[in-house]
This record gives sequence, C-alpha cells and structure tokens, in this order.
Amino acid sequence: MTAKPPFEAVVARHGAMVLRVVRAVLPAADADDAWSETFLSAMKVYPGLPSDANVEAWLVTIAHRKAVDVTRAAARRATPLAELPERPGGPPADSHDLDLAAAVAGLPDRQRQAVTYHYLGGLPYGEIATLVGSTEPAARRAAADGIAALRRAFPPQEVRP
Repeated sequence: MTAKPPFEAVVARHGAMVLRVVRAVLPAADADDAWSETFLSAMKVYPGLPSDANVEAWLVTIAHRKAVDVTRAAARRATPLAELPERPGGPPADSHDLDLAAAVAGLPDRQRQAVTYHYLGGLPYGEIATLVGSTEPAARRAAADGIAALRRAFPPQEVRP
C-alpha cells in the first residue's frame, strides 16, 4: 500500500485543474470562492481518503457540488453590480481566450458541464452522468454537442507555410 502525498502536494498538483473547472461553470466572481471551498472541504476529508482513490475525480466531484452550492446561493442573493472592479494577478488573457471562455459560458448548462468536466476535469462520462443526474450516453451526447457548437464558433484556421 502506497502512502498518500501530503495535502499541500495535492493542491499543487490539482489546483489549476480545479480552478479551470469552477471557472468554466461559474461566473468569474464566484469561481475563486468555489475553488477555496473545494479545497477546504477536501482538506477535512483527505486523511480518511483511501490511498488508491482517484484524487482528481474526487476533487472534481467536490468542485461540482461547491459550484451547485454557489449557484443556489446566488439565486437567493440580491443582483450584483453590473461591473466588477479589475482584479490584479496573472498575465492578461488574449482576446481568443476570452472569446472561447464566453463561448463555453454560452453553452446550455448540460453541454457546458459535460465539456468542462470531461475536457478540463478529465472525468469519464459515467462520472459526469452521476454528477449532473443524467445517463452516460446523455453526458457523452451533451459533450459532443457542446464541442460541435464550439467548433462552429471557432472554425479551423487555414495554416499558411
């Protein structure tokens, strides 16, 4: 039986992936909070997690549940300001990245979740189906439809030598 790595190593290894997942399914203002809540919850349970557990899938499951919690809480809150103040940090994204993020955000909920959890979170379709309350074929279809919509929005560019 192999020993589990320290929790700090888990955060370092999977933190960026969890952040991509929550940013893809939540508004930017809520994604950082969901990321923090994901790792706070995970830290409490991590000592009892079996050493052979799929940590990545476990974290995506927690992130999904935190995203659902944030979405439900947002529905109960007053409407936020139209514009948020600028956030410092990280290199600025280019317009292509922002366009892609907007296109993913514009997908229907099931497609956005399936694309995010499969392509950003690396979850198999069976686990996605469990997360979103669907079937594996429906999760596969939602991901395929979402990718098809993104390909229509971003047709391949002709490469010139």
